[in-house]
Amino acid sequence: MSDKNDPQPTIQEKLTELSDHVAWFQSGAFKLEEALDKFKAAEKLAESIEKDLTKLKNDIKVVKKKFDS
Repeated sequence: MSDKNDPQPTIQEKLTELSDHVAWFQSGAFKLEEALDKFKAAEKLAESIEKDLTKLKNDIKVVKKKFDS
């Protein structure tokens, strides 16, 4: 449950974080011991972004339908 005082990150913020995860894999900071945890975090973040985009797409469809009526 989200707290109104603790807003959820935006899609853009999540994409930036995902990009940081990908950059880590390509950087000199890469450590095999940390790779699985980083991969799982990136995978979870990607799933969250996909859900956000699906919701946004559905919201746009509803608004478009209202305007088309």
